[in-house]
Parts: sequence; C-alpha cells; structure tokens
Amino acid sequence: MIIGVPKEIKNNENRVAVTPAGAQEFAKKGHTVYVQTKAGEGSGFSDDEYKGAGARILDSAKEVFDIAEMIVKVKEPIEQEYSLIRKDQLVFTYFHFASYEPLAHAMIKTGAVCLAYETVERADRSLPLLIPMSEVAGRMAIQEGAKYLEKPLKGRGILLGGVPGVMPAKVLILGGGVVGTNAAKIAAGMGADVIITDVNLNRLRYLDDVMPKNVHTMASNDYVLRDLVKTSDLIVGGVLIPGAKAPKLITRDMLKTMRPGTVLVDVAVDQGGCIETCKPTTHEDPTYIIDDIVHYCVANMPGAVPYTSTLALTNATLPYALKLANLGWKKACKENEDLLKGLNVVQGKVVYKAVADAFNLSYTNVQEVL
Repeated sequence: MIIGVPKEIKNNENRVAVTPAGAQEFAKKGHTVYVQTKAGEGSGFSDDEYKGAGARILDSAKEVFDIAEMIVKVKEPIEQEYSLIRKDQLVFTYFHFASYEPLAHAMIKTGAVCLAYETVERADRSLPLLIPMSEVAGRMAIQEGAKYLEKPLKGRGILLGGVPGVMPAKVLILGGGVVGTNAAKIAAGMGADVIITDVNLNRLRYLDDVMPKNVHTMASNDYVLRDLVKTSDLIVGGVLIPGAKAPKLITRDMLKTMRPGTVLVDVAVDQGGCIETCKPTTHEDPTYIIDDIVHYCVANMPGAVPYTSTLALTNATLPYALKLANLGWKKACKENEDLLKGLNVVQGKVVYKAVADAFNLSYTNVQEVL
C-alpha cells in the first residue's frame, strides 16, 4: 500500500503521524511511505531521518494526497485540505466529527473512508488510540491551569500546592477516566486539594483505593457540582462519550457563583466541551474570560509537547496502521473489531451512530459497507 504523511497545518500543531521508526516498519512490510517535507520537524525528526528509514520526501501536501492510498494524520482535516481528499481514499486520524458539523458534511462529500482514532475501541471499552493523548492532556491540564491561576494571567493568584501555613488550591476534576486520573496524579503531586467526580461508583471506588490522601472522590450530579464550583480554584473538564458530544456539566449560570479568577480547563473541547461557555482556542491565543472566569480551551493541547506526544501516539497507532496497510481497510475491519468501531464515514455514508445522531444525518449500519 502507498501511505501518505502530510505536514499538520492546524494552529501550532507540531506532531507528526508517522515517525522514521514507523516508516521503517511500513517499508519492511513492503509498503511505500511518502512524507511531506518538514512534516516531522516540529517533533524533532528530519527529512534525512525519514529517507534513512526508507521513506520518500515530497514537497507539497497535494503531492502526498494525490499519490497515497492511505493518509495517516494526527488532527482532523481542515478546510484547505478537504479538496485534497479523494473518493475511496482511506484517512486514518482523529476526526471528532460530533463536535464540528461542517467536517462531517465535507467528508461525506469526498466519498473517502474515514477511520477515526478516537472511536477505535477494544472489547473492554477502552479507547487505545485516545488513551495516550488523554494521558498527555490530563497532565497538561494541571500544568496549564496552575500557570493561569497566576495573577498576571488574570487568575486568582493562588499557588496550586500552597506553602506551610497557607492552604493549597482546590482542584475539581470532572470525570474519573484517563484524563481525570492523570490530572489528579499531577495535581496531587503538586500538593493541591483534589476532588474527582464521576457517575460510575465502581470507578470512584478504584480511584479512592489508588490515589493519595489529598485526592477525594464524589458521585457526580448537578446539585453536587453547583456546590463544588463555588469553592474550586481550578476546574478540569475530562468527561467523554466516545464519538459523541460531551455533556454540558458546567453551565453558564454557574460562572456567577464562582470566585473571580477561577480557571476552567476543558479537555473535552475536541468533543464540543463539557463547559457550556467553552469554545475552541489555540496555543497562540489559549484563553478568554467570561464573568471574570478564565477559560482555557485549546483543542490540540498535546501539540504543545510534540516530541512526547508524537512518540506516545505513534506507539499506539502504528500496529493498527500496519494492519490496515497489510490487509486493506475492509479485510482489516472485518478481522479486527477495534478497527471496525473506528469507521465513521465510509464512501458518503455515516456508519457511526453517535455522529449521525449529533446532526440528524442518515445512519447506515457499518456491516452494509463491508
């Protein structure tokens, strides 16, 4: 198979979808890899390293898209890339369709095969291609939140871990999944007073067992959240419904009850956000303020630490990408249930129900396209 790796062009997105090591693995299996020049530069990989691994370098994204049977990316295609995607071309990347309707319509129009990292799902319901980036984003949420709590950045002016004689910051984490767990680890390590909320009591029991003593768990509901936000200094949104829009747990009216300078970090922004006042921001302009509350809603948080993120992501994606290249998408999806669940839009048909439901689109059972 011919694999294409274009340079990412989303704002401050420095990750790359295939490393030189990955290119070498494809080459060993007899596949041809075309990489757009400087695609790996932001993550610390030079064109020469790709060449040494057996890849070929092309000057433009158009050349990569024109020649490739499978495009492997990190982030969803953006508007200037829509016209480059061909009918029947396999595109393997994060799509997050449910958060952006124009993208869904554009990919339906292309007739391409859209296989989304974020909905590849194992039998135990874990999301192997979302986990590594959720680990990065969860840890970064505390790092960024601690920074924006500083007074010059319009935060409350509170040190996350406090000092002897002064209480630490209160951190509220919505969701006890991968994002929430990693956020809690870092916040606890910095000495904050941490509360994790979730609707899954079994998950809360597990977290209660493994987390340090400065992390507490609470069953989540609207009444509890309305009370907790009044005294929280940093609130991290980390809830996820695979492939669907995130539920709005923090509503606009709750902002009035928070203390000025409270910081909200919405890691769920890729899926529409779990904070009602959330709107996607960029690394260049990461925050905005509503009712004296600082909102950090960067839609590609791991892009700020591309070396770590690229290696973490490609460790997870490469085995699946090799299956797709070795077998073709149809056979690979028939043989691998994880990949089957990754199919979202296939040759003009929406085959992932949560995406169809998000925009009232016609839904086609995935077996019909196989």
